[in-house]
This record gives sequence, C-alpha cells and structure tokens, in this order.
Amino acid sequence: MTDVHTLTRHRDIQNWVTDRRGIPAIARVRNSFGEVRAQLRLSFQRANAAKNDPASQDDGMSPCSWTAWLAELDRQQLALKVDSTKADSFELVERRGAVN
Repeated sequence: MTDVHTLTRHRDIQNWVTDRRGIPAIARVRNSFGEVRAQLRLSFQRANAAKNDPASQDDGMSPCSWTAWLAELDRQQLALKVDSTKADSFELVERRGAVN
C-alpha cells in the first residue's frame, strides 16, 4: 500500500523538501513556439555526491529562493504529490482538485 499525499501548503512543501536535503530550482525552457517559460524543479543531494561536484548538478537548472519557487508554483497552480514510502519520490501536479 502506498502512502501518497498531495501538498499545497507552502510550509508543508518546504518542510518535505528540506527534510530530504532538497533545494528549489527553476529552469527556463522553450516550448515548441520558442516562448520561454519557467519549469519548477527540485534537486536532492545524493549521499555519495560531493557538495561541489559539477557532475551532481542538473544542466539548465538554477537554484532559487523558496519565495521565488513557491510564487511560481502558485502562478502555475501546481501542487506537490509525494509518496512518503520513497525517499524523494514526487511529481508536480495541477492543483485543481488536489486535497491537502
């Protein structure tokens, strides 16, 4: 049985991510029309990765403040769906119909 929760409250999202040694990031990506949009990401430090190891960083990802990340989450009307049985299993989903 999985223990899946959809988090919408900023405090709950930030606590879930930081408890798993994650940091917020935003990548600027182009759609098929060439328009740039913000794509929210979360980066989790791997246990064996050195803190400043460039190989452990995702290309195109810019770390950002929680304020900026959460503001973009709200602007895109997204929520964080997490599986508490897995260390850093998550996905960003539409907030519509999401339950805390």
